[in-house]
Amino acid sequence: MITIAKVSFLDKRVILETSDGQTLSRPLEAFPLLLEATDEQRQAFKINKFGDAIRWDLIDEDIHIDSFFETKEPQFDNPIYQAFHNLPQINVSEFARQMGINKSLMSKYIYGIKTPSEARKREIENELHRLGKELLEVSF
Repeated sequence: MITIAKVSFLDKRVILETSDGQTLSRPLEAFPLLLEATDEQRQAFKINKFGDAIRWDLIDEDIHIDSFFETKEPQFDNPIYQAFHNLPQINVSEFARQMGINKSLMSKYIYGIKTPSEARKREIENELHRLGKELLEVSF
């Protein structure tokens, strides 16, 4: 069984060295809680007793070694990324909460790590439109 021997961070990536000498890495965008964490929070991890997962108590994040065998990199040319990149004032946590989905999943949609279904894309688009209409109703 391959286990985690070492964890490090470099160039917005989390890097694992394994017991069999492999070096695996994933972009921080694949793990939104790590992306938003401070350097100190990222360094405060523990490898579990089985050596197959990493735990960050300070940010309540767990990542299994299997996540490092996925190959999908961030896709910054997707329309969901473009919408949130162009409107950085939108709070992703609150937006996800309004939609009834996990913030981490919403972030993965934004960064193109996960691809939402067509129905989920419509839900995101509808929620953005609802927010826009709500803003149009603001008056002083």
